[in-house]
Amino acid sequence: MNVAFVLPYFIGDQIAFLRNKGFYQAIVASYSEELIRYGGKHDVPIFPISITRSFSVLKDIKSVNLLVRLIKKEKFNIVIGHTPKGALLSMIAAYITKVPQRVYFRHGIMYETSKGLKRILLKNIERLTARLATKVVCVSPSVMEVSKKDRLSKSTKNILLNRGTCNGIDLNRFTPSNAIDQELLRQKLDINVKDFVVGYVGRLVRDKGIVELVKSWQLLIARFPNVRLLLVGPFEERDALPEEIKDYILNEPSVIFTGLVEDTVPYYKIMDMFILPSYREGFPTVVLEASAMEVPVLTTRVTGCVDSIVEGESGEYIECSPQAICERIMELGMDREKLRRYGAFGRKWVKENFDQKVIWDRIYEEVLRS
Repeated sequence: MNVAFVLPYFIGDQIAFLRNKGFYQAIVASYSEELIRYGGKHDVPIFPISITRSFSVLKDIKSVNLLVRLIKKEKFNIVIGHTPKGALLSMIAAYITKVPQRVYFRHGIMYETSKGLKRILLKNIERLTARLATKVVCVSPSVMEVSKKDRLSKSTKNILLNRGTCNGIDLNRFTPSNAIDQELLRQKLDINVKDFVVGYVGRLVRDKGIVELVKSWQLLIARFPNVRLLLVGPFEERDALPEEIKDYILNEPSVIFTGLVEDTVPYYKIMDMFILPSYREGFPTVVLEASAMEVPVLTTRVTGCVDSIVEGESGEYIECSPQAICERIMELGMDREKLRRYGAFGRKWVKENFDQKVIWDRIYEEVLRS
């Protein structure tokens, strides 16, 4: 994969589970502090190889060459590719070296928010990556549906793990009783106990609907003074937010920006509502994390997100427009009983369908053994 930031979400503690099954594993990603930290925490070999997120013929050829040499040296029998660019290069290298099992985890449909030649290019890259793979794991039912409709891969290659996700949820970690010292965190973030907190966890980029969320917030705070918007995650240069939106996030007193944090559990606990107004997803793990923490959810009816809640039970769908977001936050926020009911059902639903142990068993049985 090209960015180690996603390792806790895409792989998490699978390392120990598969080690106990007899698998030798290694992680290949672009160098970063997150990669070093993850490798040390899970006692797994890491191989830093630069994989750029943008396309560069010379750099990509160099990356593929390094991957080929590594695969030959380590004699891997299985190569798994995550993230579109990392998966493409890893599938090319694994195909060249005739690795018998080449697995592509399709984490979303990148071209859904693109147009013209870029859309055509991204769609054909998806098809090429899948053609080189021997198996394609679609991380949600809606990603599987698009894969079939747009003929991105042979249906015989497609795999769906239970009801989706690539790693499931650690219910021992994401449980409300684990969120200790939340009062200290409230004090640190200057959140009053009477404040109504709307939370978001993830990258702060356009595709996540952050522009619309911020504009809706400008409407909301004009009517309600005791609301706080908690944004947990980093800004990114790719698909970057407009400067005026970024400035608002950094300077508006009712908006709390944390940047990237190592442990999101206590942040979920102080949220009264979670929101993800995204334009596209693979499967938004953060929605399941929020539900596991008994936080009601507002999200959009788009690929990936549509699979992440039970409408009217664990959350509600919203349109990605400032006015619609503002109105739905107000409506749901004033119904305390509905908030409580959504939260309680959400954890029950995640427990029944997305326990990481169930997903890991499926990975072992359907992806690695067969």
